[in-house]
Amino acid sequence: MTGLEQLAVIGAGLVAGMLTTTVGVASLVSFPVLIALGIPPIVANVSNTVGLIPGALSGSFGYRRELREQPQTTWYVVVTCAVGSVAGAALLLSLPPGVFEALVPWLILFTCLLVGVQPWISSWLRSRHDDPDSVEPRTAMSPATTFFAALTGVYGGYFGAGAGVMMMAVLGLGLDLELRIVNALKTLALLAANVVAALIFVFVADIDFHVAGLLAAGSVVGGYVGAHIGRRLPPTLLRILIVLAGVTAAAFMLF
Repeated sequence: MTGLEQLAVIGAGLVAGMLTTTVGVASLVSFPVLIALGIPPIVANVSNTVGLIPGALSGSFGYRRELREQPQTTWYVVVTCAVGSVAGAALLLSLPPGVFEALVPWLILFTCLLVGVQPWISSWLRSRHDDPDSVEPRTAMSPATTFFAALTGVYGGYFGAGAGVMMMAVLGLGLDLELRIVNALKTLALLAANVVAALIFVFVADIDFHVAGLLAAGSVVGGYVGAHIGRRLPPTLLRILIVLAGVTAAAFMLF
């Protein structure tokens, strides 16, 4: 790998780290770069998963204030996604490449729609009660929210492109929390999924540790910077950016 190619991987990691903690489509930046450098898809996928862990870790540290506001929900999300990612990693190693290719773009588009209309859905759900003002905010994970969060963890362990958008939709619909807190929970959820999947990959998959190290060097900076950007973005603008990023990811995968 030439010096320019190494810089390209570091740059991809930097941008991917920022996207991990803001709009949640990191793999759609870093994974294509690795493929363009001639790295086999499965090796690129597992190396990408390992390399982006420091970005999610530094991003979660950057969001530590938000995570401390909902400690019980934070741990619940971590465990749920970690368990789901075990199944996702197993699927990646056992199924033929491209099994989800036809489904995933449409799933991302659907979750983008949910992220976009979530405020109206939440308002409508609250309006169905006799006294909307008396309804307690939902700050704990319901069985339905837990189930779909676990499914997102499965997808995160399998491939993960657009998993952040999916998690934002699941948590945004299932919890009545500020978007900055949902974004923090999403970042930590992806960290949990990636860590568990990476532990499995280390023992049973072919990882290019040089590439993973270069991605890590970029993503650890990008994740921390992205957390500060994500905290300061107005909720409406952040929601718009998440939807645009998800639509772009889906279009990339379709075409």
